[in-house]
Amino acid sequence: MGETLTTVGDVQLTGPEIIHETTEKIVQIQQFFQATRDRQRSYANVRRKPLEFQVGDRVMLKVSPRKGVVRFGKRGKLNPRYIRAFKILDRVDPVAYKLELPEELSNVHNTFHVSNLNKCLSNESLIIQIKELRLDDKLNFVEELIEIMEREVNN
Repeated sequence: MGETLTTVGDVQLTGPEIIHETTEKIVQIQQFFQATRDRQRSYANVRRKPLEFQVGDRVMLKVSPRKGVVRFGKRGKLNPRYIRAFKILDRVDPVAYKLELPEELSNVHNTFHVSNLNKCLSNESLIIQIKELRLDDKLNFVEELIEIMEREVNN
């Protein structure tokens, strides 16, 4: 078996030396990537909190605005994100809960993923009532035009 010679800079490396150098570089790269993954994981885990609720707890339910709807009044980040406090009736599985929904939401399925729930810490009087919002069966809300307060025409 003939040995191959490779020139790296001013040094000539033989076949086995090339393999050894390459293996060392691969190990260094793998260690670097592992350190980077561990660092990013530690950053993410600081912000991550497991959500777990008990039967009887009160939770807020997430609503999302329907795309393409013209909004009047509150806009963007001022739109309601969660509505009312609902009582948890049952834990269906580790990430799904059954809620006690009022008659206005009888067309909505009452089992929700934990990502759509938020622990209710506020006073009941501060919560937006469902009667003030129009919701469809996917919990999207639509705002209605009540009044145009001022109109300006630019020439």
